[in-house]
Amino acid sequence: MRRQIARALWSHWRRAPLLLFTLVAGLALATALWSGVQAINAEARASYDAAAATLGEGRFDQLVREGGIARADYVALRRAGWQVSPVIEGRLGGVRIVGLDPLTAPGGIGPVAMDESDLAAFLSGDGAVYGAQAALDALPPGPAERVLAPDVAPGTVLTDIAVAAGLLGRDPAVIDRLIVAEVQPRIVPPLDEVAPGLTRRTAQGGADIGRLTDSFHLNLTAFGLLAFAVGIFIVHGAIGLAFEERRPLVRTLRALGAPLSTVVWMMGLELLALALIAGALGLALGFALAGALLPDVAATLRGLYGAEVAGSLSLRPGWALAALGISVGGAALAGASALWRIARMPLLAAGRPRAWARGGARGLALQAVAGALLLAVAGGIVLVGGGLGAGFAALGALLVGGALLLPPLLDRALALGARTARGPVAGWLWADGRQQLPGLSLALMALLLAMAANVGVSTMVGSFRSTFTAFLDQRLFADLYVDAGDGDRGAALEAALAGRATVLPVLIVTGEVSGVPVEIQAARDVPAFAANWRFLSAGPDPWGALASGRGAFVSEQLARRAGLSLGEAVDLPGGALPVVAIHADYGNPAGQVILGEAAFRARFPEVSAERFGLLLDAPEAEIRAALADLGIDDSAITDQAALKAFSLGVFERTFSVTGALNVLTLAVAGFAMLMSLLTLAAMRLPQVAPVWASGLTRVQLGRMELARTALLAGFTALAALPLGLALAWMLLAVVNVAAFGWRLPMMLFPGDWARLFALALLAGALASAWPAWRLARTPPAQLLKVFANER
Repeated sequence: MRRQIARALWSHWRRAPLLLFTLVAGLALATALWSGVQAINAEARASYDAAAATLGEGRFDQLVREGGIARADYVALRRAGWQVSPVIEGRLGGVRIVGLDPLTAPGGIGPVAMDESDLAAFLSGDGAVYGAQAALDALPPGPAERVLAPDVAPGTVLTDIAVAAGLLGRDPAVIDRLIVAEVQPRIVPPLDEVAPGLTRRTAQGGADIGRLTDSFHLNLTAFGLLAFAVGIFIVHGAIGLAFEERRPLVRTLRALGAPLSTVVWMMGLELLALALIAGALGLALGFALAGALLPDVAATLRGLYGAEVAGSLSLRPGWALAALGISVGGAALAGASALWRIARMPLLAAGRPRAWARGGARGLALQAVAGALLLAVAGGIVLVGGGLGAGFAALGALLVGGALLLPPLLDRALALGARTARGPVAGWLWADGRQQLPGLSLALMALLLAMAANVGVSTMVGSFRSTFTAFLDQRLFADLYVDAGDGDRGAALEAALAGRATVLPVLIVTGEVSGVPVEIQAARDVPAFAANWRFLSAGPDPWGALASGRGAFVSEQLARRAGLSLGEAVDLPGGALPVVAIHADYGNPAGQVILGEAAFRARFPEVSAERFGLLLDAPEAEIRAALADLGIDDSAITDQAALKAFSLGVFERTFSVTGALNVLTLAVAGFAMLMSLLTLAAMRLPQVAPVWASGLTRVQLGRMELARTALLAGFTALAALPLGLALAWMLLAVVNVAAFGWRLPMMLFPGDWARLFALALLAGALASAWPAWRLARTPPAQLLKVFANER
């Protein structure tokens, strides 16, 4: 009997191939967008973990000192019993060179496994360099043997500490940091007695860069979930329609003696099989999507956070199984209510198919109440919640609440239009739109979410772009930027350009303030700084207080995370200073403190400037010639325009991924409308045939089909505008503050709204073009059958 039941159930898909395509394609698209995002995230996190394993970060404490650690300090620590291992690192040809001592390193040499013969090759002769193929190929030619080690972090190679010093042209007696083994002798002298001036940086239990980029990956995950939700709307509609159309079949099977429980679980197995097929297709599509987007993601993470991510994609079991799991879970979520209705269906229930459950005025009222409650929940979370998780919870409540409110709002708008219509044809058009609303509500809700996401993200990106451009204009005010290479050459540069240019040394040290990683910078007392910088808030005469060493500027990120406000003291090496101004520092994940140059040099006398900004008082050619006399060639000189272009290029690539996901989500929403209209087309003949019989031509009916869909899409676009603006505000004022520590001003872009409104109308027109064409080509005999069948 089970075989006959299965054949009977499957026969429905042979009669309705379009519905089968809708179900599989909708679930595959939803899974593809979700799995593509997860593949990107998994590849990035794998790169972070490889970097942590390579460099000893996350597992081991580190000893550091600004300007490097002398070999004498290392020797003193080893003789005192401290189990430490030296590391030299730097960049060469775009590749990070990491030099280790495998005999003392507590983790060996990271992820590279070698036997005694390999260790001998690593230490003897010209040495060996280990890394992935891309990193090895990017190295300049050299005598060291190149050994393929795919598990080394992307863009990084490992070698012996002496070989690394030679490759980098560095003094091997200066060590960048020391790795502290987890197990130390029971009694060792204190660190400040053996090597004063060293700072112990405790292990963080994982890759710092992974935690730093969590907000970026959470943003991608949120877009993946949004795209998956839009796809599930398609699946829910297709499953609901398929199960409703099979109600007569289920009734017949039961009348022939088939147990209801057997029919239900076989329909469940059928849905599981379709979900697995769609999941496999979605996995393949997601892999291709991730491969296309990964280069931009890698460039974004490298530009914003300095994180190296592999440019190629690997099929990892974790996200692949998760993709299949979410495909099955999504199908189960979409089909649960339909299966429940079938299981509860009386034997003699009516067999007339109905597209979606039409709850009437009571159902719409309950839906409106639920939507309003979710919007209230979103507002409450914003008022009382805190942190990134609360921000995304508020976003979810906002979007779901807005989607639930859409059908009741459209129903009221169509009812108002029907009351104001002039003539029977216009009245029928409004009434027909209201009648078809339940069948299209899921597709319209998907369009609403896609439109709101487009409005919200375009507003956020536009606000960021305008603010970031103005920020660059304020910060990058020097005419030229010069990399002198070392402190001695920097001193000669200042002397050589005296009277021909205002020289602005770039003096920076890193450290911690109130537990927050910070960059401490110096600002020379010149009018250009005061003329170009803008503050979010400032006390009286902030530049005078800075120049005299009576105060410090702090960035918005530091002020928020450390709870600092104007007039409060900020703890700094060499003594606390009051905060005299708070400035914006967009794009910098760390905090920032600005000191006057004299105060900076008094606190950090060992730091010398290697980079300089130049405000030219003489022709540029003359300045370049003077720099060439100092041995500084043109490759070490960057003009203002090139630096701004580079910074804006990083910005554009940062948001290229979210822009691509926005377009894909809107495309999926348009596909949802197309599939809904196609599956409803045959069921609309009983409503269309009487109008045709009353005198309207089939071509006129097709045009009215286009007009009705465009009308609903236009109303949906209008509803998406306030929802998208609310989304943008939450992204800028809640999520961005929690993720990065700064708040951007919200700017409005009516031109983008007009473009998105036109896109919504275009999506509605394209989605209804095929159904309208089919309606215009419907044979008269088929329309007459409506009356022959007494429908």
